[in-house]
Amino acid sequence: MSDSAPTKSKHFLENIIEGDLASNKNDGRVVTRFPPEPNGYLHVGHARSIWLNFGLANAYGGECNLRFDDTNPEKESQEFIDAIQEDVRWLGYEWAGDVRYASSYFDQLYGWAKYLVEQGKAYVCELTAEQASEYRGWATKPGKESPYRGRSVEENLQLLEKMRAGEFDEGKATLRAKIDMASPNMNLRDPILYRIRKVPHHQTGDKWCIYPSYDFAHGQEDAIEGVTHSICTLEFQAHRPLYDWLVENLPVPSKPRQYEMGRLNLNYTVTSKRKLKQLVDEGHVSGWDDPRMPTISGMRRRGFTPRSIKQFCEMIPVSSKNNSDVDVAQLEKAIRDDLNDHAQRAMCVMNPLKVTVINIHEADAGLSLKAANHPNKPELGEREIPFSETIYIDREDFNEDASLSRKKFKRLVSGEYVRLRSAYIIKAEDVIKDDAGEIVELKVSLVPGTVGENVEGIKPRGVIHWVSAEHGVKATIRDYDRLFAHPNPDAGEEDFLTHINPESFKEFEGVVEPALLGAQPEQGFQFEREGYFVADRYDHKEGRAVFNKTIGLRDVWSGK
Repeated sequence: MSDSAPTKSKHFLENIIEGDLASNKNDGRVVTRFPPEPNGYLHVGHARSIWLNFGLANAYGGECNLRFDDTNPEKESQEFIDAIQEDVRWLGYEWAGDVRYASSYFDQLYGWAKYLVEQGKAYVCELTAEQASEYRGWATKPGKESPYRGRSVEENLQLLEKMRAGEFDEGKATLRAKIDMASPNMNLRDPILYRIRKVPHHQTGDKWCIYPSYDFAHGQEDAIEGVTHSICTLEFQAHRPLYDWLVENLPVPSKPRQYEMGRLNLNYTVTSKRKLKQLVDEGHVSGWDDPRMPTISGMRRRGFTPRSIKQFCEMIPVSSKNNSDVDVAQLEKAIRDDLNDHAQRAMCVMNPLKVTVINIHEADAGLSLKAANHPNKPELGEREIPFSETIYIDREDFNEDASLSRKKFKRLVSGEYVRLRSAYIIKAEDVIKDDAGEIVELKVSLVPGTVGENVEGIKPRGVIHWVSAEHGVKATIRDYDRLFAHPNPDAGEEDFLTHINPESFKEFEGVVEPALLGAQPEQGFQFEREGYFVADRYDHKEGRAVFNKTIGLRDVWSGK
C-alpha cells in the first residue's frame, strides 16, 4: 500500500474503509492512530504499523494520530517518547495535530471508572494476585466470583476514592469490571480496570497513584479522539469483546471499531522489547541504535532508507487471519534493490596491497580520471578520481598462480592483465615479498591509451577496484552482519543469547577515494565489488571517515 490511492489488489482493511466511505459511515471520516507504549525504541514491526496506519489515512484523505499509551510509568521515559517521534518523522509521516497521550485523558478515564461503579458494572476487589489468578479459572474451567463482587455501589465508590488517595498499598486492591466469570473468553472474566502503582509519571508527576489498564484505556482513548478504524495485531482479537463491552457501557463520544491483522515475524530476529532491552543493558550491542538491532533507529544507522522500509512493507500481505512469517532476506532485498537504484558508486580498498606503476610517465590521459557516480543515472554526474604512481588494490584481487583459470579467478595474476575500474589496464610484472614470504608490493605496468578503451591483442581477466595511495583517505570500516545465527533465536528452551552471531561485527581500517571524506552523514554508497555502505550518522565527520556496511551486493548468507 502506497501513500496514494492503492492500485494493486486491495487488502481487507482497504476494502473495509472503502465500504465505510461508500456508505458514509463515520460521516465519511477516516481516522487511524499509531499508539506505541513509550517503554522502548520502535522496531521493524512498529515500522509496518506506522506504514499501515499513516498510509491508510493518507490514501483515503484521513488523519492519523500519534498517541502514547503511557499507562505503565515505571517502564516509560521521555527518551523513548522523543525517539519514537523522530522515527515516525524519519519514515516520512506527520501526525494530525499535537502528540497525544493516554495520560492526558486520566481525569476522564477515572470519571468513566466511577460511572461503571455507579452503574453496578465495576467493583473494588481485594484478592491478592495469586488469589485472583486462582479465581479466574482456566480456558476449559469457569472462574468463580470474587467475594468482593457483591459490594454496594456506595462502598465501591468509597474504596475507589481511597485507592486514588493512596490509602491502599500496591497490590492490595484493584478495580475490576463486573462482566462474566464463566465467559469462555478469559478477557471478560471481570478484567482489571485500575491497579495501584505508587510511582511518578513522566507527564503527570505525582498526581496519580492508580493507573488504568491498557484494555480499559485503549478503546476509550479511541472514542475521545474519534478514531474510526483502530488497527491491532491478531493477539488482540480475543480482547475485542472487552473493547466493545466498554465502548457500549460507557457514555463515550464516539463508537470506534477495532480491527485485527497478522503481525510481522522475521526470522533471525528478536523483537521482544524485553529481550532488546536485555541486549542493550548487558552490552551485547552498543545501544538501541546499534546497526545490528531491528529497531528503526538501528536500521537507520545501518543505512536503511525510509523508501526501502516502505517497499518491504508493501511486499508483506496484510491478513485478517494469519501472522506473516517472513524471511529476513526479503528485508535485505528491499534495501539492496533500493540502494542499487539510488546509491552513488565509490571505491574502497578493504585490505590494501601496495601496487607501484613502473611506467607512470606513459600515462597519456593525465593523472585525474573521471568516473560516473551511477552507471544508469547520468543525472548524478561524474567524480574525479586521482591516479598516482602508487595505488592500492585489495589483497584478494591478486594471486601469483598464473595457471588459475580465467573463469574461476577474474582478477590479477602474475604476468597477466586486469583493468582498473574507470582507469587503465595494468599488467603484473613483479612481486615483492618480505622476509616471512608475505607479499608486500606489486610492480605493474600500465597500458597507455586504455582508459575507457580496449587494445587489440590484450584481454584483461576482469575489472578490479583501486584507490590512489597518495590521495586515498583512511577510513574506519564497520562490517555488520545478522545479529543472530539461528533462524528462530528466541524459540525453544535455549537462552536466545546463545544464538548471537560472533561474526556480526568487525571493525578495520580501509582506504577510500578522497571525495568520500566529504560525504554527508547518512549518505549511502555502493563500494564497488564490496557492498553497500553508509557514512555513520554520528561518527563520520570532518577529518574522520566512518562507514557502516548496510548489506552485501548479493545474498550469500549461509549461517555461521
